[in-house]
Amino acid sequence: MNSFLKQWGEAAYTSAGFFWMALWAFVLGYVISSMIQVFVTEKRMQKTMGKEESKSVLLGTFFGFISSSCSFAALASTKSLFKKGASFISSIAFLLASTNLVIELGIIISIFLGWQFVVGEYVGGVLLIVIAWLLIRIINPKKLIEKARKKLKDQDDDEMDQSTTWKEKMKSSEGWAKVSRQYKMEWQMVWKDVTVGFTIAGIVAAFVPDSFFQTLFINSGQGNTDFTFFEILEHIIVGPVAAFLTFIGSMGNIPLAALLFGKGVSFAGVMAFIFSDLVVFPVLRINAKYYGWKMSLFILFLLFTALIGASLLLHYSFDLFSILPNPSQVTISDSEYFKVNYTFFLNIAFLLISGFLVYFGFFKHKNVDYNMSEMAPKSQVLESVLKFAALFCYIWLAGGLLVKFLML
Repeated sequence: MNSFLKQWGEAAYTSAGFFWMALWAFVLGYVISSMIQVFVTEKRMQKTMGKEESKSVLLGTFFGFISSSCSFAALASTKSLFKKGASFISSIAFLLASTNLVIELGIIISIFLGWQFVVGEYVGGVLLIVIAWLLIRIINPKKLIEKARKKLKDQDDDEMDQSTTWKEKMKSSEGWAKVSRQYKMEWQMVWKDVTVGFTIAGIVAAFVPDSFFQTLFINSGQGNTDFTFFEILEHIIVGPVAAFLTFIGSMGNIPLAALLFGKGVSFAGVMAFIFSDLVVFPVLRINAKYYGWKMSLFILFLLFTALIGASLLLHYSFDLFSILPNPSQVTISDSEYFKVNYTFFLNIAFLLISGFLVYFGFFKHKNVDYNMSEMAPKSQVLESVLKFAALFCYIWLAGGLLVKFLML
């Protein structure tokens, strides 16, 4: 019993420590994301995205890069862009960029995994888009694309106000009030995923033995970086399976990705795990609702194939240049999380920024009309499960911290 209580306390403390390490990065990332989403409108993206294929792919990638990292927001924006005339490949490029090339994800990865994974994330995001582009050109599913676009024509979209320029919005207090509302919505979209993800990471760190990972990921183990091709391929395939079982977004999955790498999972396997937020069942179901099951399964095939190719290319390219990261560089489970250092001061500063945004948007300018960005239709069952899971996580964390500091 004492052993369990000790592990419970360590799990809760680790989860809280992980979140404390990443707090300032979440705030910074979502402030930037909120500003972009308020000042750069979707209609402006549609007008700018040209008909010429290579240009539209580049623009789709760029607009995805400056968009939200939330998968559900990305799915809705992708659907809207595709419905209103963007090519299928530029829409896929936008989807992949908005979930893999965003600024806030790179900041979180740098904290937990190091610079090699940041480079891997951004280079891998580009590789995902290039591979998907090549697959679409080879397969050329014209009838499937036409059928999907036709299905969308019967769906109505609410148009947001596009009359004000971004310069005028930036100069107005109403524009910044909208930024604060968007910032709040960003947190509303991810708080459950982040809570569950960080709690799972703490539980895995405290309770799951290394032998489990060595069984799940063949030949993994601390200090081992010598993998055969088929072992790396197995890691790449198992990575998305692990992501599917957690069904949380990429932001919440990063601490768990760091733990996987610390346990000896290959670089390719960890990158595949991070890339997997678009090949989970909730995304498959939403795409089916938008485009039909045939197109949804085709998108799943497209993204999973691109994921395998990108992860393999990254691993062997990094190996060729002798920059493969070593699992020993990940020491997050041994950190003194709450000591007074740069993280402490950054967190205090960004918490003050959060407080100011809340005050500015919800008290000083509470009457500002704000049209919320479209969100993909989430499953009510899944949302209820996640909400109850998050509430259970808070009880687990509170109990564990009490056990650690008051009873042991």
